[in-house]
Amino acid sequence: MATLPQTKRLTPEEYLASERKSEAKHELIHGERREMGGASRWDNRITINLIQALGGCLSGTTGEVFASDMRVKVTPSGRYTYPDALIVREEPQFEDEELDTLLNPAVIFEVLSGSTEGYDRGEKFEHYRTLDSFTEYVLIRQDRPHAEHYERENDGRWMLSEVSGLEAALTLASVDCELALADIYDGVDLNA
Repeated sequence: MATLPQTKRLTPEEYLASERKSEAKHELIHGERREMGGASRWDNRITINLIQALGGCLSGTTGEVFASDMRVKVTPSGRYTYPDALIVREEPQFEDEELDTLLNPAVIFEVLSGSTEGYDRGEKFEHYRTLDSFTEYVLIRQDRPHAEHYERENDGRWMLSEVSGLEAALTLASVDCELALADIYDGVDLNA
């Protein structure tokens, strides 16, 4: 029986050194770099709309919104990810002086695609839940105006609420922000 070659596992330092030189984005999962695919037109449009709406909602607060180029380190598991958008409620904490790897996200947003939906709902969410700062998770569909909102309760349980339709709004309790789905889906062809 032939043995398969072992893939070298990267240390966090090796990963960050290579990632900071790379033109493509990669997540680090169990010591392996996994290249992230490009986002679709509608994924990009939804993400841009979301960031604009969050910026307006957080104006004048201590909250700060970051886009998909901000890497997150899930410290308990050593995983590095790139959420579509995120909010920090308190002073941002970074892994090092490069200020490109955040340690304390409060709210994380993922725009679902066919290739990432299972990962975003499952393993990725499981890892995010190990972060003490993480209190809300929002999954946004591309094909219809619909968002799933998970919120951590005081006892550690996660409660799901869903909103659908362009007339609906999503409430983010931890940052006192209400987002209209009509704003998030502005300019998105839902018939595409």
